[in-house]
Amino acid sequence: MTSDLSPREVFLRLVHGVCEGRWAELPDLYAERTHVTHPFHPLGAPALRDREEIRAHFAAAGSSGVSFDRRPANITIHETADPEVIVAEFEYRGAVGVPCVFVLRVRDGEIVESRDYIHHLASARARGQLAPLLATLASTPA
Repeated sequence: MTSDLSPREVFLRLVHGVCEGRWAELPDLYAERTHVTHPFHPLGAPALRDREEIRAHFAAAGSSGVSFDRRPANITIHETADPEVIVAEFEYRGAVGVPCVFVLRVRDGEIVESRDYIHHLASARARGQLAPLLATLASTPA
């Protein structure tokens, strides 16, 4: 999908789509070949490398049975010297705030690379999943 959407517009569609639970639409924001990492994921989640892996990622979020009210807040988007790259600071705000920083590379209106720095403990807490995450961490060898 080639588009005239700017990196800023793609990011805003992404975070609003996540908050609105538009799981089936979100993979279309990504290029067929992409590279999405969550560097601070406490369990070391593998990179997502194509649209089908992105689709499975969002499908799992949509079918998890866990939902919570959230909206994007405190959005600050920094443009860089590279017109494809933005740094977006924001939080998913609901009962618990989840601070995030995304570094996105958008080409032809599609995300070709993203490093998503999310406060995973706050996210797990917001979803009522903190205790299981901590139990998994406690039982995982270092």
